[in-house]
Amino acid sequence: MTTQTLLLFVPACFALAMAFGPNNLLAVTTSARHGMRTAVIAATGRLIAFAIMIFMTALGLGVLLTTSELLFAALKWVGAAYLVWIGARLLLTKESIGLEDRVVASAQNTRDLFRQEFFVALGNPKAILIFTAFFPQFIAPENYWVSFATVGSLYLVFEGVSVVTYAFAGARLRRFMRSARGLRSVNRLSGAMMVVFGLALAAARRPAA
Repeated sequence: MTTQTLLLFVPACFALAMAFGPNNLLAVTTSARHGMRTAVIAATGRLIAFAIMIFMTALGLGVLLTTSELLFAALKWVGAAYLVWIGARLLLTKESIGLEDRVVASAQNTRDLFRQEFFVALGNPKAILIFTAFFPQFIAPENYWVSFATVGSLYLVFEGVSVVTYAFAGARLRRFMRSARGLRSVNRLSGAMMVVFGLALAAARRPAA
């Protein structure tokens, strides 16, 4: 990848990774409820999902998803339903325990949060569209695999930066959430936003082939 290509790719890729979406909302919420360390550990599920998706795209499966109406619709509806389900759980939760009693999440809970990050990332076709519509613009056909590995690795690095940034922001909410009222407010706001993300995903259209 040439220096000129990198100068174009890096800022655009950074902006995409930092954009506020379902996974970054999870990082904020998890950090606020369980601490920044737990949020960062859980977010490795997102990075693993994205790494798998990047590899699948490099193999050509991502193109199949963007050109197949059936596959795109199936992925879209599963992802949308999952986001709405997470949102509904947050909206209906009646937790009222202060953060002093939940600073350290259990190992089981951390695994659950890891899986949540993984499936939210895997079930979002917008990520596939980034990898199939955005990445190819920076791939050198004569050096295909090295180019794809480079852009994919950079994207994952920026996702890591995004994780830490949003987890840090979530940690700033912990004082507010020490009260039962504050905890319920954040749960309701996060739940409502998850539902909105799910509905927006359900309304997404398959891109033109």
